[in-house]
Amino acid sequence: MRLTWAQPEDLLAHELVQAAAEGKDAAALADVRDRWAAAGGDPVPAVSGAGPVPATPALRALARDLLVELDALPPAPAPDEPDEWDAILATLPAAPVLPRRPGGVGRTASTDVSRDAAYGDRVLGAWTGRAAGCLLGKPVEKIPRAGIEEILRATGRWPLDRWFTAVGLPDDVAARWPWNRRSAPTSLEENIDGMPEDDDLNYPILALALLERHGRGFTTDDVAQLWLDALPAGRVFTAERAAYRNVLDARPVPETATHHNPFREWIGALIRTDVLGWVAPGDVREAARLAWTDARLSHTRNGVYGAMWAAALASAAMVCETVDDVLDAADAVVPPGSRLAAAIRLGRDAGRDGDASEAGVRAGLDAIHAAYGDLHWVHVLNNAAVIAYALTAGRGADGRGDFGASVAIAVTAGWDTDSAGATVGGVVGALQGVDGIGPQWTRPLDGHIATSLPGGEQRIVDLAARTVALAATPVVVAGGAVQGATEGARA
Repeated sequence: MRLTWAQPEDLLAHELVQAAAEGKDAAALADVRDRWAAAGGDPVPAVSGAGPVPATPALRALARDLLVELDALPPAPAPDEPDEWDAILATLPAAPVLPRRPGGVGRTASTDVSRDAAYGDRVLGAWTGRAAGCLLGKPVEKIPRAGIEEILRATGRWPLDRWFTAVGLPDDVAARWPWNRRSAPTSLEENIDGMPEDDDLNYPILALALLERHGRGFTTDDVAQLWLDALPAGRVFTAERAAYRNVLDARPVPETATHHNPFREWIGALIRTDVLGWVAPGDVREAARLAWTDARLSHTRNGVYGAMWAAALASAAMVCETVDDVLDAADAVVPPGSRLAAAIRLGRDAGRDGDASEAGVRAGLDAIHAAYGDLHWVHVLNNAAVIAYALTAGRGADGRGDFGASVAIAVTAGWDTDSAGATVGGVVGALQGVDGIGPQWTRPLDGHIATSLPGGEQRIVDLAARTVALAATPVVVAGGAVQGATEGARA
């Protein structure tokens, strides 16, 4: 059996790329690369997580030794991209002052937001929008932008404004751009029957369980324990798969994020943290802190910032009135000198400078691909730029976001199509509510989300109700003071 995202011979090529991005010693990297190539190893990273040719035992052993050497190399100093929470805080601007529920109404410690229908509507819209955006992107995950356009043109659906279909797709196009093998049977227009299982929905459901078990006081070790208790190892990928292996190997946090983990600045943590923002409406700094605690199990630097940004987007979408306001609030949790901040700025600038016409979107995506086309399709930087661009370009005349246009832009950009579609869908879904998303996108979900977590299929309304309940529970902090936050039941 050959495992994706786990074999030493595949990890090594990715680690050479990541080590260079961290500014590790160039001569040492070149020496490792030369020794690997001389032994018959492929220094080009595999696109799908596993190279096409199995390694010999000797080559695999060499890969393990070289990974140890690369791990031992110190990264270059990066004062603009710290890892520890206090150091991150020191780089951030003042937190924005936002209402703690929709409509601009403040909230005291005694206010119960579970009685606030507007907040509940936003949570339901966020869950629904996240599922619909993810589902749209599932069949074309990993297919490049050009291939997605060719599929859509061949089936008469360009520009994208509805679900993908294989009906009428010519055989040569299908052969050139095969659907995502796991997703095609459940995510094309002709076979959708509810929201199928996906890691982009497994993680939010898992986050609910984390908060219900530990409240906002959860630790990174608590996250690791919950993974072992509830998350099938075969349903984690990239950095999460490496971290899962490291947890089983009894490595401590934060070594779980760095040991033989070249995916530590990829998108995995970003897809895990929407719920951590939904339960902290308007408190983007708190949402970011929760996301940092979760993300550091598997990610570093920009991989962590991506999780913080996604949580802040989710938090702001619970109370803000426009997409631009959401993006402005979330910017305040990203270290301003980081590469993630630059990617977000590029996406937002491209969206503001262009329009949502076919030509305008093509120009915007061209700019993003020109800047980040060298990155792997699961990296956080290129996908964050797409998310920021899709939200900005698709914000519509009222500024609250056109759901179909926004998720279509995120998906037709290529790269991690289901993850970008999910994050964009969650933001716009919160601002628009279920009715604003529209029956075209909500009806096929049938109000259900399949999952590989314990408990099986979940009703979206139940997930939303659990989320609202978490945000309504006060937390007792040091000295007995009460804050308007969740503590949850401790196991």
